[in-house]
Amino acid sequence: MKIVEKIILGIDPGTNLMGYGIIAVNQQKIKLVCMGVIDLKKMGDHYLKLGKIFEKVTSIIDQYHPDELAIEAPFYGKNVQSMLKLGRAQGVAMAAALARQMPIFEYSPRKVKMAITGQGASSKEQVAAMLKSILKEKELPESTFDATDALGIAVCHHFQSSSPIPDNKYNSWTEFISKNPKRLK
Repeated sequence: MKIVEKIILGIDPGTNLMGYGIIAVNQQKIKLVCMGVIDLKKMGDHYLKLGKIFEKVTSIIDQYHPDELAIEAPFYGKNVQSMLKLGRAQGVAMAAALARQMPIFEYSPRKVKMAITGQGASSKEQVAAMLKSILKEKELPESTFDATDALGIAVCHHFQSSSPIPDNKYNSWTEFISKNPKRLK
């Protein structure tokens, strides 16, 4: 029986399509568990969509028992109404995780792209291609960018949480060494 260190659920929030991706991490090796989308396009009422998001995210959590939720932070666009709806969808997904006592981590789209491809302005196609390489998958089971974006958020969280260097800013190597003496052993 394999011991899994951590299971991470990544979510790309949306009100028409919400992507999700789940990875299992074992001794720094990342394995794809599943990925997909919650399709809400046929539902007209925004509040019914929010209810469905809560129901589906809770169901995914109950089925796969992730340890942490990594979710894309809302980005600031020109359409305030779209941003408000997206923020509500994100909040409902977060509420589902909170109802199951899961810690939540947010990442900007730019940070996710940077973590996966090394470039913050990468295309969705570039992110999907790098994820195939990182996960050593010939093909990803779900071809929508909502699902691959969610998977990228989960992988980004793994990279960020397993990084030996904290997200602190240091002015020099001397300052880093003086504030981290145990790392020199």
